Amino acid sequence: MFTATLIAPPGALDTTLVEALRNAWGGGEAVWLSAREAAEFSLPDSPGNRWQVWAELQAQGVDLVVQPSAGRRKAMLLADMDSTMIREECIDELAEVAGVGAHVRAITARAMNGELDFEGALIERVALLRGLPETVIAEVLAARITPMPGGAALVATMRAHGAYAALVSGGFTAFTQAIAARLGFDEHRANTLLSEGGRLTGTVAQPILGREAKVRALEDITARRGIAEADVIAVGDGANDLGMLGRAGTGVALHAKPSVAAQCDIRINHGDLTALLYLQGYRRDEFAV
Repeated sequence: MFTATLIAPPGALDTTLVEALRNAWGGGEAVWLSAREAAEFSLPDSPGNRWQVWAELQAQGVDLVVQPSAGRRKAMLLADMDSTMIREECIDELAEVAGVGAHVRAITARAMNGELDFEGALIERVALLRGLPETVIAEVLAARITPMPGGAALVATMRAHGAYAALVSGGFTAFTQAIAARLGFDEHRANTLLSEGGRLTGTVAQPILGREAKVRALEDITARRGIAEADVIAVGDGANDLGMLGRAGTGVALHAKPSVAAQCDIRINHGDLTALLYLQGYRRDEFAV
């Protein structure tokens, strides 16, 4: 059995659209997880015209996911941070303060799209931060970093139902520590910016946490907790997330770069992070916050 889930921004999901698709695919009765926002219905098989319908719905601002019904509710959340759990890329915001914002943003975009080697691109960008006072990190966190909508509800709801939440980032521990605490993650992993005399040295501690390190985090944490990789829902947006998205039981490309989304079976472009709860069958009235 399969489950088809339709998700749109609040108030934007049309009842007639859901019923029309359910009828066309011969699905079971539609279940509304959130009025005019998220609905699902069962299917005996994955439809052959799934991606054609997906493209048509994307043009209407609606996300469509078809996945096996069994095992949808997961025991662990593994999440990227930059442009996933927060709206921004932390290194870009530091670069703005350093006066090299446009240059660094261009490198970041290419790296996240898979056009540049992640490690080399990170070293190049961090070098441009040399001399910044460490106090800038707290200033950027307070003034320039905003949580992605739905993130607090995602983490709180999964943890309330016994799941474990880990934040893994190719960014920096100075940010993941704060964001993990703010959103309620159980643990976090990231790179460490080095400093001396209260100023950034323009270097990062080795080894650099990138694509393979995120996969290792998936392996390590599932082994430690005695769960299977199939019990994990992972979410990210960049090329360095593809490894963990491919290995997790459910890998979600959230507002991802086109070249990244093209390699993922589950893509959320219109919903927010609560979409990951709807994909697991949670109803809005089950959300912890």
